Amino acid sequence: MITYILRRLLLIIPTFLGITVMVFVITRFVPGGPIERMIAQAQQMQSMDGKSGARLTSKDQNQPLSQEQIEELKKYYGFDKPVLTSYFLWMGKVLQGDIGVSTRYYDPVWGMIKERIPISLYFGIITMILVYGICIPLGILKAVKHKSSFDNLTSVVVFAGYAIPGWVIGVLLLILFSSHWDVFPLGGFVSENFEDLNLFGKITDIIWHTVLPLAAYLVGSFTVMTFLMKNTLLDNLSADYIRTAIAKGISFKKAVFKHALRNSLIPIATNFGNNISIILMGSFLIEKVFNINGMGLLGYEAIVERDYPVVLGILVISSLLLLVGNIFSDICVAIVDPRVKFE
Repeated sequence: MITYILRRLLLIIPTFLGITVMVFVITRFVPGGPIERMIAQAQQMQSMDGKSGARLTSKDQNQPLSQEQIEELKKYYGFDKPVLTSYFLWMGKVLQGDIGVSTRYYDPVWGMIKERIPISLYFGIITMILVYGICIPLGILKAVKHKSSFDNLTSVVVFAGYAIPGWVIGVLLLILFSSHWDVFPLGGFVSENFEDLNLFGKITDIIWHTVLPLAAYLVGSFTVMTFLMKNTLLDNLSADYIRTAIAKGISFKKAVFKHALRNSLIPIATNFGNNISIILMGSFLIEKVFNINGMGLLGYEAIVERDYPVVLGILVISSLLLLVGNIFSDICVAIVDPRVKFE
């Protein structure tokens, strides 16, 4: 098993390099980078000067920065070198723990990410606990009561939630419970007077701000896990070994929980490691809707503003988490399925 894990850890290196090379090259050729943004800002400033009475030539209006200034900006952001050379220079800094400086805020990227990790972990861990804690029992109950009124009713509810994106649910919840009824806050993670509250008040305030975003997170996550649990359990219940066990006198309840359930958990265990990166990264649109200053909102704003160092920094963390999560998935499968041997 140790040899297998070591091989998988070594496999992370070429996979990680492939992911980062692809995204790094894309960021170099997609228009609208930091230099273009500065030119647009300079043009906007010139336009304001023109409205205030300053006379501008047509040449100045078309190109507010000189060629020397543009070359200096390219040198500052590393755009003056070939793509692969820039990539290896960037990767060398990453290996030293430096993932760059934001081109929008001019703050270290790691510092910006570190501030938002606790918020994303908070929502991610609670979401995963609730999803696994509710979907697995619900899937088992739906499989045992297949085609019953309970199964049909819950299927309609779960599919309805899956059909509507989580961020749309978030908008609807905000309109209904925040704007119309004023039960929950309109957004944010804490209130403005959070620091003035006592411990109980702070906990209550965080919970108060958590309810609506958490509901939006959970709505779309229930369907896949619930029906995966139900369908795999139904397949195992119809298998010959379960029929044989029941024919030998084992009760249906024991056949479900002692024999069929463990085999049915194998697909659930396979997806467990992949959810590790989702725990940290959160949802871009849900965090945008609720104005939650987590990793999702940071990534969304970085993409919109072409803040490439932040985009690449988030990519480094998320890709490493996903690759390590795949190893955890294999370990989880081995724990659930005794037939799997790491040899």
